[in-house]
Amino acid sequence: MSHDHEETGLTVGGRDPDLTKLLDRGLDAYNFAATGTTAADQGELSVRALDPATGETVGGLTAWTWGGLLGIDMLWVHEEHRGDGWGSRLLRAAEAEARRRGCDRAVVSSFTFQAPDFYRQHGYVETGRTLGIPGGAQDVHFHKSLAPDAS
Repeated sequence: MSHDHEETGLTVGGRDPDLTKLLDRGLDAYNFAATGTTAADQGELSVRALDPATGETVGGLTAWTWGGLLGIDMLWVHEEHRGDGWGSRLLRAAEAEARRRGCDRAVVSSFTFQAPDFYRQHGYVETGRTLGIPGGAQDVHFHKSLAPDAS
């Protein structure tokens, strides 16, 4: 459901797939021109962790690549399997695939109640924080070099 806004010409509403597509195309065109990249420099990446005994999905990672940059969107491991090394394996697999695609750096963010220490343990360096996350939390932003001589 949407409604007219007090400002003339504005409509406010919920999710709008058509608007999302329009914004994606517009921002891609602007970003490509500003960075000298093209759609060929973009890609999606996912890693799924399967329990060898049951074949069930125990976790996964979704990410994107763009012009030498790996951007991790989500990394999650089922509560029953946390501490078993799945998160590290997922992250290493994504970084290896990103390197294969020519990426030499990675970015990710994690709420303070999630896993910032996990990323620090894997060589990610904090670059900033976003305040105001519900519950008094913060969003911690990280960067890591994926260059061969960095670890």
